[in-house]
Amino acid sequence: MRLATFRGRDDESHVRRVGLVLGQGDHVRVHPFDAGFDLVELLAESAEWRDSQADVAAAGDGLALDEILLLPPVYPVAMRDFLTFEAHVDGMERGHGSPGVPDAWYDAPVFLFMAPHAVTGPYDDVAMPPDTERLDFELEVAAIVVRDVSDVTPQEARSAIGGYCVMNDWSARDVQGKEMSLKLGPSKGKDFATTIGPWVVTPDELEDCRDADGFLDLKMSVKVNGVEVGTDRSGNMGWSFEQLVSHASRASWVKAGEVLASGTCSTGSLAESWGRNGSLTPPPLQVGDVVEMTIERLGTIRNTVGPREESVAPVAPARRRSRLEASA
Repeated sequence: MRLATFRGRDDESHVRRVGLVLGQGDHVRVHPFDAGFDLVELLAESAEWRDSQADVAAAGDGLALDEILLLPPVYPVAMRDFLTFEAHVDGMERGHGSPGVPDAWYDAPVFLFMAPHAVTGPYDDVAMPPDTERLDFELEVAAIVVRDVSDVTPQEARSAIGGYCVMNDWSARDVQGKEMSLKLGPSKGKDFATTIGPWVVTPDELEDCRDADGFLDLKMSVKVNGVEVGTDRSGNMGWSFEQLVSHASRASWVKAGEVLASGTCSTGSLAESWGRNGSLTPPPLQVGDVVEMTIERLGTIRNTVGPREESVAPVAPARRRSRLEASA
């Protein structure tokens, strides 16, 4: 089942509806559920009950994509982005002058917390963030958590995953690099936009896409201005999504409404290519560039880089103190 969150073109900005997505290509239609349905709550229901409600929605008139505005499928209560593709880590490390994948990467799936309020819709324009000349994309798979869990095994974690979608973790690499030189972050290098969508695909639709180890194995690709610049398979992840949920829940909580992402796949970002090439090849994203990401069975998101916002406040530098004052 594919489920989308949307509003009508003439609806007020606070309106959010959930719809059943049917059809392919130019024949995709979104069939609204009754008002009041919440996507996370719907995904948490039993498959039988959800199917019964989907039958009701499917019987009604569907809406063409040009009649609606697709919204982020969820507005997450929290977001965690993991680092699960070994080849991507290798390329990034070489760009930083390191010999390759650090031994510590193999020990456990590390993650960073992201800005949940920065999510954007699958076809929204994304403004060029301030202070960067190295805007980049990151092609990832994201999982939607629909039940609160703590200290669960990977087997127990499976029932907490309500579905999957495509994610673009936009990154200002020069800002990110400066922040991480201080052994913290990234923060402003990533908190301006994260695209998720176009809809959520339930796990039962993807059971035939699992490999011998139970990992989802889906083709992933990214294009810039119609030219493919990266491709990989989600089966190359070092940990499964069930293992990611389990690890995140160790001595902690993972809550319904969270989004957990795979991290960038191999060749799924410009920065990895910069690391391997030793130069800014391909070039950083510019205003007007169109980034299109497709993951097999999950769909396509497509965003245009818009102009910078002119209203941002300048950055205040630190108050400097003499060494004598600082040590007093």
